[in-house]
Amino acid sequence: MLNSSYIFNLITMFVLTMCIGARAQTQTGVPDDVGIQLYSLRNQFKEDVPKTLELINSWGITIIEGGDNTYGMPEASFIELLENNNLKTASVGTNLEELRDNPQETIRRAKTFGANYAMCAWIPHDRDNFTIEDVKNTIKIFNEAGKLLNDNGVHLVYHPHGYEFRPYQNGTLFDYMAQNAINFDFEMDVYWVVHGGEDPMALFEKYPTKFKLMHLKDMRKGTIGNDSGQGDVEDNVVLGTGMINIKTLVAKGRELGVDYLFIEDESSRVVDQVPASLTFLKSL
Repeated sequence: MLNSSYIFNLITMFVLTMCIGARAQTQTGVPDDVGIQLYSLRNQFKEDVPKTLELINSWGITIIEGGDNTYGMPEASFIELLENNNLKTASVGTNLEELRDNPQETIRRAKTFGANYAMCAWIPHDRDNFTIEDVKNTIKIFNEAGKLLNDNGVHLVYHPHGYEFRPYQNGTLFDYMAQNAINFDFEMDVYWVVHGGEDPMALFEKYPTKFKLMHLKDMRKGTIGNDSGQGDVEDNVVLGTGMINIKTLVAKGRELGVDYLFIEDESSRVVDQVPASLTFLKSL
């Protein structure tokens, strides 16, 4: 007969195994690695900043990406509103010019918001003529600024938008960038990867250590992409209802150790779509 101590130990081991295998969630069931990119609610912020942050809080989200825009509010007041709504900034925005001319400002902003990441989302260029020289110049700036950021506890990531996937030698301009990224990594926006003609899963497989953050954004079925980095925001649809395999990509991202998955919905239906997208993510 099994003694009570042995049975207790078996139950304890089972519970611990289940806890380790499960992903922590907020009280509302939102996975603790899921947040939102504040740009999603740019139009709502124009109307009422406090109510927009309250809305995010009501969805059960506790992680945000933003900080480069406080929507007309003093930075300290904006941060206070974030804290009042239990919103933690995991990643702040920056830009290529700031990283080149004043990376200390990026560091200051990240430290002030309490963020471990700084994200650059665009490389200024001629829309029809993004070249290897643009890429080489950007890599130089990112590596130099990235070292300074790393030394101060902030990790730099770049968010491709699609024009980086134009052909170069035996691969793409993105391949050259990824292979020469020493002091920076990347944030994968699955929408813009697909829109630019690449396969997000293939990129994960090819560069398994390079993607530290993700933007979760689904694409309306039938959307025709391009490599301009621009498209119709109304092609953003509820996660799990479009043409991108969000479920598989979320699982792969987590497997590879992506730290945060930010919902970004640029459509006019964002207020209705984000809760539905959260329901989808909770089901995973």
